[in-house]
Order: sequence, then structure tokens, then C-alpha cells
Amino acid sequence: MDFINRLQGTPLGGGEGTSGGGMDGAGTVFIIVGPTASGKTALSLQLAKHFNTSIISADSRQCFRELGVGVAKPTEAELQEVKHYFINSHSIHDVVNAQVFENYALQAVNEIFANNKYAVMVGGTGLYIKAFCEGLDEIPDVEEKLRETTISLYKKNGLSWLQQQVQENDPVFWAVGETQNPQRLMRALEVKLATGRSITSFQKKQPTLRPFNIVKLGIALNREVLYNNINQRVDGMMQNGLLDEARAMLPQRQENALQTVGYKELFSFFDGNCTLTQAVDQIKQNTRQYAKRQLTWFKKDPTIAWQPNANVNFANQFNNLG
Repeated sequence: MDFINRLQGTPLGGGEGTSGGGMDGAGTVFIIVGPTASGKTALSLQLAKHFNTSIISADSRQCFRELGVGVAKPTEAELQEVKHYFINSHSIHDVVNAQVFENYALQAVNEIFANNKYAVMVGGTGLYIKAFCEGLDEIPDVEEKLRETTISLYKKNGLSWLQQQVQENDPVFWAVGETQNPQRLMRALEVKLATGRSITSFQKKQPTLRPFNIVKLGIALNREVLYNNINQRVDGMMQNGLLDEARAMLPQRQENALQTVGYKELFSFFDGNCTLTQAVDQIKQNTRQYAKRQLTWFKKDPTIAWQPNANVNFANQFNNLG
């Protein structure tokens, strides 16, 4: 079923392509997914305004209030126009992970359903969306000594060392995981070393059924168009002050929230390891690689209805839902 037919055919009680509990009379969460720079934000705003409802961000970086330009948050005008959850909700000093997001988002959707039968979620962090839709997997704990050793080695040897270790020890996770995120990389490595199994092997349990309906909508742009969008976005970020924002974050560069595309490349420039032009080119390249990993993750989900672009006029498509 394609994108528009999925939307038009969405019953309140579930139906083809609808996940969640499929309960008659229950609310429905529309989840818009896709790679970075594909147009998700604009589409989510249009959908939220059509239903006069709120948006829950499923982006692992936009929740940090200290970060702005580098994480491509909605504009202040957009945030005023539509209420957003999980935007500027946390500090870079807070522990934020899929468990935190699951709890936060479930509470948010309950608040929305108190006054509206529809809610919108949008983002590209696949693990967060999976946690919201299905619940988290029961990944075993590891000995504290192993965890401390992993953290110590990462601090000593850096991200490149950590990436190499994960790539060698857990290539399955490496192929689909967030390979720029040291927290997730360390977790994957320590689980493999402790259990001998890929962390992905613990992600096979029966999903939790939610007491509401879930409809997933994906944007899959032509690769050339997507990469052009990414390049233009990065250029725009630089014009809008990303360099100054990254410089202001230098004293806190060891925070996990800053071990990410857009900041770490500029930190390398500040350290004298490359020119500014090289740093910007590296941001573009790393963002393209991240977009590819996002698509790899989402394409494995058969419940997502895909649209080749973000140009959908909901005013003409939702007369039977509004």
C-alpha cells in the first residue's frame, strides 16, 4: 500500500499497514520517518496543522537545549505554530537514551490523546521510534569492570579506535547501528565481549502492543536529490553560525551529545588537524553516510508506506479523517 492510500485508508481501529494495538476507538499516531534532509519536518508540520495536534520529535539530538544550528531544529516560528515535545527538553549533561525517550514519548502521546484522537511523531532516530512502537529489548547487563574498561579505552584511544573495535567484533551492529555515537558503540562492544553475541540478537523479542494505532510514513528521496539537500543544509548551517556554536561548545566537547556529526569535525578544525573547508566537506560526507544508514534501518520495516518526496497536500487527502 502506498503513502497516500495508507493515509486515506487509516481507520480508527487499525487496518492494513497499521501497527500498535489496533483497538477500536483508540487514537492514532502518524510517524514520519526518513533520512536527514528529506523534508520530514515540513511534512510533519503540515499534518499536525491539518489535525490541530502536536508533534513528538524522535530525534536523538534535537532534545538538547544547548544545541541549535547543528541539529537542524524546527525554527522558532514553527515551534510557536505547533507544540513540539522532545525539543529543547533536556540538557547535554542529562542521560538521554532510547529508554528515556520511550517513557517520555508515551507520556506525551497520552497528553495529546486527552484532547485529540491524532498525534504526529517525526524523526530519523530509528532506535527511538522502535522503542516507542514496540518497547525495548531485554539486553543483558554486563559486569561493571568491563564497562569501566571499555569507557577508559575509548577515552584513551578515541572514536576511531572504538569504531574499529565494533566493526571487527560486531559487524552486524556496525551495518545498521549509529556508528558515530560512542555511547551506542560502547554498549554494542561490551555486550558482544560479555555474551559472545551481537547486541542485535537481543532485538528479536515479541513487540509490546501499544493501546493505540500507529501508522508509519516514510520519505525516500532520489539519492542525488537527497545528497544535494544535505550539501545545501550543511552550507546553510555554516552561514547561520555553526562555527561559532561549535566553538562555544569546545569546553564541553567530551559530552556524549557532542560526539556527533557537525560538531566533531569542527572540533578537529579547532585542533588544527584540518582546514575549515576540509571540515565542512567531512560534515557533508559523514551526513551522507548517516543518511544511508538511516535508510538501511527503516527499509527493513515492512509497515512503513513510502513516498518519493515530501510534497503531499494533506488538505486534499484527509477529508475522511479530519
